[in-house]
Amino acid sequence: MKNMQQMMKQVKKMQDEMQKTQEALKEKVVEGSAGGGAVVVKANGHKQIIDIAIKPEVIDPEDAEMLQDLVLTATNEALRQVDELTNKEMGRLTGGLNIPGLF
Repeated sequence: MKNMQQMMKQVKKMQDEMQKTQEALKEKVVEGSAGGGAVVVKANGHKQIIDIAIKPEVIDPEDAEMLQDLVLTATNEALRQVDELTNKEMGRLTGGLNIPGLF
């Protein structure tokens, strides 16, 4: 029974650490870019897009598709980096175990 209590304390501690890490992730910012920096998208650790910067020289009314592709590429890159950051931060707590549904 003592082992069970000790294990429950460890689980609670891990849950608390994971909660703190989740909160800290919201403060971290990653960025994805496309077109050699012509479009830059910033996202926080909760996968919220917080900024999009577009250089004026890539705004061509005759070629909206190119700009759309650049924004899409930069956004996907930023979100990929958020996933990488989340896996790295949470992996420190789980010892590298990939626990489905945990994060």
